[in-house]
Amino acid sequence: KEKVTQLNSADYDPEREIYTEDGERVWILGNAGNTEDVAAAVKAGAEGIGLFRSEFLYMESEDFPDEECQYKAYSEAAGICGERPLTIRTLDIGGDKALPYMQMDKEENPFLGYRAIRISLACPQQFRTQIRAILRAGAKGNVRMMFPMITTLNEFRTARQMVDECIAELDKEGLPFDRNLKVGMMIETPASVLLADEFAKMADFFSIGTNDLTQYIMAADRGNANISDLYDPHAEAVTKAIEIAIKAAAKAGIEISMCGEYAADPSAKELLLRLGLRKFSVSIPAIRRFKSTVID
Repeated sequence: KEKVTQLNSADYDPEREIYTEDGERVWILGNAGNTEDVAAAVKAGAEGIGLFRSEFLYMESEDFPDEECQYKAYSEAAGICGERPLTIRTLDIGGDKALPYMQMDKEENPFLGYRAIRISLACPQQFRTQIRAILRAGAKGNVRMMFPMITTLNEFRTARQMVDECIAELDKEGLPFDRNLKVGMMIETPASVLLADEFAKMADFFSIGTNDLTQYIMAADRGNANISDLYDPHAEAVTKAIEIAIKAAAKAGIEISMCGEYAADPSAKELLLRLGLRKFSVSIPAIRRFKSTVID
């Protein structure tokens, strides 16, 4: 059983590496929404960015950001990370996030509706623009691409095929890019958990998004105070889903991390470590809190 002990704050070292008692490395990554967040996370001791929320670049623009705008932002973030990994999640809007310049119909159940990868695949021109920018930024650092809210094998295949097509375009144009850039996906729907073994054969890595995963598995809107007791990432069903995803990744030999709020929950550390999770991507304030612990 892994045991977590808090270190004295005066002993905090942002460069400190964390290991389990049996010598397995534990990685503490950061969540970020812009380059300022990336810099703050790295300064706090993040060993990379496990979740770069690209939608904030879109939300702060007056129109869809073009390829050069995105390339500049992603490249700057990659430069700050240096050799550390920068995992860029492709556009994740819908649900509780909207773009003022994109007309979207009102939906009765927006979290179950037109959002995330569904929008990207329905808007191929905009999606290709983002893919190309991420691939090009890959030439500036250790960049990775991650698709949100995947529910079907065909969604991932189609998105991955678009990546391959953009690689061919950039190659033909002679622009520098990373042709070996890793492409992964979020595990945040029951479907992605049930098909985790199949997805693990296609994706280069997984990242568990416990915020959405919890609300979908428990059928509990995370913003509804009347059922807040049901929105519980500690629930047995959620734990089982996390375990399935971790085992599928281990079986396929691919990386898996967790970037939801549960990853920073002090009461969850021992459980997640026992389940085999070794990469935690957390908010900037939680980086110091997490790296101030020693695992016995």
